[in-house]
Parts: sequence; structure tokens; C-alpha cells
Amino acid sequence: MENKSYLIFELNGSRYGVEAFCVQEIFFLPELTPITDAPRDIVGVVNLRGNIVPIMDLEVRLGHRTREFQLSDSVIILDLQGFQIGIIVNQVQEVLDLVAEEVSTELLYGRKISDNSHNFLSGVAKMAGGIVMLLNAKNLVYYSDTVEALIPEKIPKSAQETEAFLATQRVFCPHATPEERAIFRLRAENLMLSTSRQDFAGLTPLAVIGLNGEYFGFELELVREFTDLRKITPIPCTPAHIIGNMNLRGEIITIIDIRSLLNLSVAGSSTNAKAMVIHVDDLVAGVTVDEVFDVMYLQPSDMRPVPAAVHSSNDEYLRGTAPYREKMMSILDMSKIITKGELIVNEEI
Repeated sequence: MENKSYLIFELNGSRYGVEAFCVQEIFFLPELTPITDAPRDIVGVVNLRGNIVPIMDLEVRLGHRTREFQLSDSVIILDLQGFQIGIIVNQVQEVLDLVAEEVSTELLYGRKISDNSHNFLSGVAKMAGGIVMLLNAKNLVYYSDTVEALIPEKIPKSAQETEAFLATQRVFCPHATPEERAIFRLRAENLMLSTSRQDFAGLTPLAVIGLNGEYFGFELELVREFTDLRKITPIPCTPAHIIGNMNLRGEIITIIDIRSLLNLSVAGSSTNAKAMVIHVDDLVAGVTVDEVFDVMYLQPSDMRPVPAAVHSSNDEYLRGTAPYREKMMSILDMSKIITKGELIVNEEI
């Protein structure tokens, strides 16, 4: 049987696959520049080392409603006969080799999917973890108004031309907080650099935040969003680290302060603190931070053990340290902090 390799990813709770041969590269979602009069499924473009590449909202392309983008979203760049286009997904999972007998092309009432049809699916794979829908990348891209109507023949190459082109366009992700927008923009700036393609295999994406003048990093995948602290409702008879509840677009989020757990002074916390909304298993909470600095990719070899001088009752919540800017950054085990740090109030008490 003929084997085909597929890149498997998740989008809105469903699993999809696209043939790996057409995948050029993968990176976290950067700031995009919306294009006037572009098709509705094209969110915008990104300057990828001098090439302006259109980015598709795959949810809209598949006929679903659009959604708010998150810092944890990724972009998969597809290359089809020299044309590049990106698709936005929630999470990239793995590359799988599938044989023909694992793929079904009979989806509805025995009707087979023809390679020449305009269907976006080429089949479904029956796997132990559930069903994976396999996308026809060619149909997905070319049966659209996208390709020839969007990209001009002469793409601006110089930094001045690109900056002038992008300055005339609309604003990406208008509901993003200033902290989220700064991270999106930094990612876009990094992609503009004329460097060789980065290999992200084995790297750990970290969100870098500031507390009391110190840098801390933790797994980016735990971050749902960043937001300003506003209209906090105190909760009576709770420990000091429970700041209160905040209504975030109709969802009540409990805001906590992890400084005491890290042996940091609570009195020195900023009055202009932000909150990062994180999710660990079934728990959702807001954690106060002073600043949101960066998203970085950490090489495992760059992580160092926790220095003996800081070994204390809180070192179980530190995974290690790593150099960042002119200081050392502490790597937090945020999952353990939330689940085992006694920060969550038992409602039965």
C-alpha cells in the first residue's frame, strides 16, 4: 500500500490533516495586515522574509463562523506550485504516515470524493484517537477568489516599500489587548528578518512576564489571553492571594496573585497590573502580572538548574532558569502552581 505523510492539526475541537509535502513551515500567529476588498476568508497578509503571504481563516473557508484569534494559534504555510498561503489553526500536533486502507473516501450516503471535485476534503482517516479529516490542499486554495485577485504581481521587497504598503491597511485583531498586540507585532517583526528558515522542532514556546522587576517564563500553551484588570469584586473570607472576581465578557474569572508563593513582596506589586488568563485542565484563573514582555522559543540545552542559593520552600514550582536579556529568567511550572499551590479556594470550606 502507498504511504502518505500528513501534518495533523486541531481546529475548533476537530482534527484535520494536510499532506506534509506541501507544508513549507509553521510558526505562531503573528500580527497580520488585513487587505481591503480581500475575500472574506483571507484575514490578512504577513511579510515572510520579504514575501507578502496571504493568511486564510480556515474556519471561514470551511463554511464555519469566524472566531477570535489567540496567542496560542499557529500558522501553517502551504506551498502549492510556487504559491504560498497560510492557514490559521489552533494547534499543530504531529506528522503521521497513513496507508490507503486507513483512509475512507466515502463520506455521505456512499458518495465517493473525486480528486477532480471541488470538495475541500480528500477523505477521513480512522484512527485510535478518533476521526481525522484530510484536506485537499489544492481545492482548499485554488477554488477561491484568493489566488490571483489578492497578490499583486510586484510584491514590495524593500523594507521601505513593505512598511508603506502595510501602513495603508486596516487593523488586525481589534479586540486584542495591548499586551497581546505587542506579542503579535513582535512575531511579525521576527518573520520579516531575512534569515534561513528556523527549525522549531524540540523548542519550548514560553510567555515571558514581569513580576517585581524580575523575569519569569512559563508554557505559552497554558495562556488563553491577556487582559487589563478592571472592576474587581472582592471575595469575603478568602486568603490574601485571592484578589477577587472579574467579569470577562460574561465569564466570571477569579484573579489570583502568585507572588507570595514565589517569596516575592506583594506590597511592591504594580497598581497598573495586568492579568493573564490561563487554563490548566478544567481550571481557569486570572494571574496578575506587572508586564508582558515576549514570546520566545527555548532550547532545552539553554535551561539551567535552579541555583542552590534560591532553594527554598518554593523551588518545587521552578523548572529551572534561562538567560533573557541582561538577566536570568526563572522558568515556572505554572501547572503545578495552579493545581498544587493551594491557590484555589475550596468552596466547601
